[in-house]
Amino acid sequence: MTTGSDAAAVLAELATLGSEADRAGMARFGIKVDDAYGVSVTQLRRIAKRLGRDHELALALWRSGNHEARLLAAFVDEPARVDAAQMERWAADFDSWDVCDEVTTDLFDQTPLAWAKAAEWATRSEEFVKRAGFALMAGLAVHDKAAGDEAFLGLFAAIERGAFDERNFVRKAVNWALRNIGKRDRVLHEAAIDCALRIREAADRRAGGPRGGDPAARAARWVATDALRELRSAKVTARLLPSAP
Repeated sequence: MTTGSDAAAVLAELATLGSEADRAGMARFGIKVDDAYGVSVTQLRRIAKRLGRDHELALALWRSGNHEARLLAAFVDEPARVDAAQMERWAADFDSWDVCDEVTTDLFDQTPLAWAKAAEWATRSEEFVKRAGFALMAGLAVHDKAAGDEAFLGLFAAIERGAFDERNFVRKAVNWALRNIGKRDRVLHEAAIDCALRIREAADRRAGGPRGGDPAARAARWVATDALRELRSAKVTARLLPSAP
């Protein structure tokens, strides 16, 4: 059984690996570094591989509040042991986009509650909880190989609503979800392009034209335009829509 001393030992190791240069680099990318050592994700994944899966250690690392410890918690936790209460506690603690994204796409999207939380959190008002909902969608699009197209088609209504949230960390996650779903297969590719076009049309109506508008209209137009750029790119279309021989 994991003890507090195990978490303390891991924290001590993280402290030795920290770099002020890396910490400054994190800050430049908009990562919150108030309680961060400056340890790379590559190093954290290496430590996680050595430690193995350990739910109790993950909980203890998360409680520490340290940035890297919380990332590591996502890498070592056991998805089958994560319950709704833990997901809500951790989501309430999200205060940096990278922790939100790593937890949702390395841990939460592997839990039985992933789909329910994606739908629920996408309607929440808290910035990082709402981001988590769309990040979960992005993660599920890549990692849930068993889900059918219908499950993802059901997410587009939330994406269309979320696109009009002008908050940077939300709109970027909405865009991420739309792009990842659209790259999953041919059916979803077409549906995602249609969704992006509807978002752009709605943004233009709101703005009274194809330019400008209020922050919500500009956010939605960016979500749509950026998604269309990738979904219509040669790289994506070549993979999903191969030319006939």
